[in-house]
Amino acid sequence: MNMMNMMKRWVVGLALATVVSGVHAAAVIEIDGSSTVYPITEAVAEEYQVAMGGARVTVGISGTGGGFKRFCRGEIDIANASRPILKEEMIACAQAGIRYYELPIAYDALTVVVSKSNTFVDQLTIDELKRMWEPAAAQKITNWNQVRPTFPKLPLKLAGAGADSGTFDYWTEAVMKRSKASRGDYQASEDDNVTVQYVSRDKGALGYLGMAYFEENAEKLRAVPIVPPHSTNGAASGAANGAKKGVVPSAKTVNNGTYQPLSRPLFIYVKEKSLQRPEIKTFVEFFLTEGPALAAEVGYVELPANAYTLARQNLKNRKIGSGFAGVAEIGLTVEQLLVRERKR
Repeated sequence: MNMMNMMKRWVVGLALATVVSGVHAAAVIEIDGSSTVYPITEAVAEEYQVAMGGARVTVGISGTGGGFKRFCRGEIDIANASRPILKEEMIACAQAGIRYYELPIAYDALTVVVSKSNTFVDQLTIDELKRMWEPAAAQKITNWNQVRPTFPKLPLKLAGAGADSGTFDYWTEAVMKRSKASRGDYQASEDDNVTVQYVSRDKGALGYLGMAYFEENAEKLRAVPIVPPHSTNGAASGAANGAKKGVVPSAKTVNNGTYQPLSRPLFIYVKEKSLQRPEIKTFVEFFLTEGPALAAEVGYVELPANAYTLARQNLKNRKIGSGFAGVAEIGLTVEQLLVRERKR
């Protein structure tokens, strides 16, 4: 972190600290949910506690679905989410009297990874990923040469998000076009670090995880270029059969819309009643002020400045609820997200 950023954060923290100077030291801000959003929220929490004092921030990683279960039971103040809230979660919150603010905080590029020792995977199409991961592949697609004939006869080992993860939800929608549709014989975990360790140790392993976890472990993992669906011209076997060039996830390819369909927005959901507490209010303000730079520092794509301005306006104008209809939406661009949030 450079000195200018440190000074800027110190000034912001000093200004906000006057608001919470009366907060009791025992105050706790409880957050849980997505392991993908965790690195951003943890970085913000650390900065907030240094700058503000007065409140302790706890951040869990029970997965987006697990976080929403706790959120809609009123157990936590903020839910980290790597997808928008689903219809059944909206209903659960409504039944419990939980009203909330939906705040987009960054973009992620769901990254397909192999070990550094794997030199044969040049790129993959969505159809090839489906062939590996669809439910019918369980106990049947077990070697790389079954995915593409030019690949070696090497055992295919898979790792990825557990069923309580928003990453799992998004992956199945984007790749299989059907929610929760996945083979079950893979290394599953809501903690992306488990995927990192599993894939990095095996030449035949492949996994998917948030871009920040890849960038943090780039010395032992390789990101696989993904051919956008519209580029394949019906081909399903990669570069060898004439498919166009795959795209590597990055801030540039997320912002220009070329890394599809695996780009996705990330959110925090803030309980309305919790926001009435001064420490929660200042934490959320701190998040929307300092979060963009911290998101970029930990490996995600910060939204345009007007997105954070819009989020602050939605808070000020008490725009409760979600800009989504409770169903998965795949391939949402940054511009489309902003339009959706303005219409709330």
